[in-house]
Amino acid sequence: MIHPTAIVHPNARIGRHVEIGAFTIIGEHVEIGDDCRIGPHAVITGHTRIGRGNRIFQFVSLGEEPQDKKYAGEPTRLEIGDYNTIREFCTFNTGTVQDKGVTRIGNHNWIMAYVHIAHDCSVGDHTIFANNASLAGHVEIADHVILGGFTGVHQFCRIGAHVITGIASVVRQDIPPYVTASGNPASPHGINSEGLKRRGFSADAIAAIKRAYKTLYKSGLGLNEATAAIQAEAARQPELAQLAEFLTIPGRGIIR
Repeated sequence: MIHPTAIVHPNARIGRHVEIGAFTIIGEHVEIGDDCRIGPHAVITGHTRIGRGNRIFQFVSLGEEPQDKKYAGEPTRLEIGDYNTIREFCTFNTGTVQDKGVTRIGNHNWIMAYVHIAHDCSVGDHTIFANNASLAGHVEIADHVILGGFTGVHQFCRIGAHVITGIASVVRQDIPPYVTASGNPASPHGINSEGLKRRGFSADAIAAIKRAYKTLYKSGLGLNEATAAIQAEAARQPELAQLAEFLTIPGRGIIR
């Protein structure tokens, strides 16, 4: 299942039923789980662990050194979960010792061509990153996020669950869960109601999220007052709990 022109370090750990294409290079400290398919001309290096069932297309670079001038060769890591699709020319870097020391990608993500995920980023499950989306260092992406093509996310930003961004959005501050955002800089444009319907949210839950959005963005309340109001409503509507929690965590401030 390994093409004869591929270069696989003898210390690399390769699972069962793994396909490795022509001219692909697998480094010494790489671990690849069962049932992965890796295309030709890929480079997987560094202290990289890849779970099972991933489809990795040609010309990707996974586990290379972080693009950080402070990096001094420390054995930081890249960890990729299960059943992800990683398309052509994607670049995922390892972490830095100044942060967690690891870049993490979860499970069942659909990552299109030319996506860059920088050092110390954390990506959840069931996300979609369209072509040329880029994350700067230390970014946190929650589950079920969709990033439109050419979306750029500033370092240390957080994007909450079920967020969707429009094409060429520039994210310079945190985006709360459920919000649709677009523009440069990205600004809020309602909630991702269609995505919530597809994921099985009830009509009552979506209505509650819409009310919370209006409290946060349309009521004229300050952020602290709006957060308190959403926290009170979350006691009656559990879908608002993660929104309320997101708003209480210090960060770069939310888009307003």
